[in-house]
Amino acid sequence: MSKRIIIDPVTRIEGHAKISIYLDDAGQVSDARFHVTEFRGFEKFCEGRPLWEMPGITARVCGICPVSHLLASAKAGDRILAVTIPPAAAKLRRLMNLGQIIQSHALSFFHLSAPDLLLGMDSDPQKRNVFGLIAADPEFARGGIRLRQFGQEIIELLGGQKIHPSWAVPGGVREALSRENRTHIYNRIPEARTTVLNALAKFKILLQDYEQEAQTFGNFPSLFMGLVTPEGLWETYDGRIRFVDSAGNIIADQLDPTRYQEFIGEAVQSDSYLKSPYYRPLGYPDHNDHCRLQSGMYRVGPLARLNICSHIGTPLADQELREFRQRFHDTVTSSFCYHYARLIEILACIEQVEILLDDPDLLATRLRAEAGVNQLAGVGVSEAPRGTLFHHYQVDENGLMQKVNLIIATGQNNLAMNRTVAQIARHFIQGTEILEGMLNRVEAGIRAFDPCLSCSTHAAGQMPLHIQLISADGHVVNQVWREGNTR
Repeated sequence: MSKRIIIDPVTRIEGHAKISIYLDDAGQVSDARFHVTEFRGFEKFCEGRPLWEMPGITARVCGICPVSHLLASAKAGDRILAVTIPPAAAKLRRLMNLGQIIQSHALSFFHLSAPDLLLGMDSDPQKRNVFGLIAADPEFARGGIRLRQFGQEIIELLGGQKIHPSWAVPGGVREALSRENRTHIYNRIPEARTTVLNALAKFKILLQDYEQEAQTFGNFPSLFMGLVTPEGLWETYDGRIRFVDSAGNIIADQLDPTRYQEFIGEAVQSDSYLKSPYYRPLGYPDHNDHCRLQSGMYRVGPLARLNICSHIGTPLADQELREFRQRFHDTVTSSFCYHYARLIEILACIEQVEILLDDPDLLATRLRAEAGVNQLAGVGVSEAPRGTLFHHYQVDENGLMQKVNLIIATGQNNLAMNRTVAQIARHFIQGTEILEGMLNRVEAGIRAFDPCLSCSTHAAGQMPLHIQLISADGHVVNQVWREGNTR
């Protein structure tokens, strides 16, 4: 008689999801699935809206990384206007994106995942949260809060507010960076750099305690995708698409991201609202054909970006990247190492912010190219914290949206997240007993990807969790309730 374990909701992620774990007659895990249970519909209700409104509308897709959608949308608008934006506008957009990556990665590592890593996967769930982390290591927790604040201040000083700034527009940006604000950002850099270097040192020590998790949290062959410069350097705002395999071989390079439909296919699954993109030349992975699971499946985000680049281009981050690759034999295939990769990327962003602040273009006043609708379609692509983000718009001659397609980073990791859940469940779950630490590891495997499902629901303390073990005839044979406050 087959059975099923359900984890609903998955905690400490942005949005709403559940996990189903299927057991065979012998009590062994036969499969596991990650279901996204919310539907938002931005692609549909944007139809009919003017092009000029799209950056402000699509930024509302996400309350954690609105800048990512703001910039991708503005870049799609640039294409429709058929303009080259002024150099100052491009550099200011890049600066804001660096601030976005810093604040989002800091939230993911210090607030959402550090409670597992520092307090322990098997620790008391009532204390395994950011408040428990503050009690256990107040200086570490304070550093994480201040680091996220630094990234948010960059966004606010450029766009006027930390969340949903109405700043980037088709053709450029609305306002320049003042000398006073540039000085303020510059003065915050030493503290931010020290915080992330300390966090990297602590994480490397913690790796000794999590060897088992590093081997089982999404450790499998896959492709990796992201943007790189023409020279193959790490890139966050512009660039071309590169795919590498799990051995580090470049299988496609310098692809035009605006022609994404030639190399990215989009599939849907009946049990989730999250799309499942795949690398089109190798085909959609057949879930039942375990020999081909790695075929067209690819991962994006910080781990992918570090795997595809030749180097980063800043001294401290490149030093950390070399050590990262030496520890895990060049191409890093364990999704547990997304945490490690985020810290390296925070360091890289801080170094690049410091370089950009010395660029005289940042204080220029020519910030926008004026034009009307010159193309009826445009694709904007940028690196969001969680991976490569695509905005594809089709408009009429008046600039009204006819069709919108958004390919979100979390969706591109969907196939890999499903396989990660199954791998963890097979390793840690035995029989029908529901153990807290066991189920937390399944959830932690998803948190490693830092999925962004709606970014509008935040947990203070403990979110409620209901796990059921259900027999084939529909009877509940075991269940656990975990209650708490949400806000």
